[in-house]
Amino acid sequence: MSEVGLELRHAREGRGISLQQVAASTKIAAGVLESLERGDFKRLPGGIFSRAFVRSYALEVGLDPDPVVAKFVAELASATPDESEAVRPDVTDDDRAFLERQRKASLVLRIVVGLIVVAVIVAFAVWRMSRSVA
Repeated sequence: MSEVGLELRHAREGRGISLQQVAASTKIAAGVLESLERGDFKRLPGGIFSRAFVRSYALEVGLDPDPVVAKFVAELASATPDESEAVRPDVTDDDRAFLERQRKASLVLRIVVGLIVVAVIVAFAVWRMSRSVA
């Protein structure tokens, strides 16, 4: 277990907050928060997202986020000494479902916009024809 994860878990439990409550208020998946508490950094997203998650979690449980993030960055650097072994998060079923909903919504939006454009063109053509007839 990581030192940062242990610190976050103790602060959360000290305030009597469940992991699901933290997940709901921070909008971070409970599985990601659980992985963070366990020090399983492979399940965390890369880049600045992990640091943002740690910062949000620390704020939610009443800790000063800057030192917690600094400890996390140090632990993360020691956990992944080689850049070629960069950790990639697992793609969960929830992620796949979210991406599928996004794809469908994008398709529906494109169809609706296309129909609106066609309707405007037809309306303009009818208006022009009615003006030329009169």
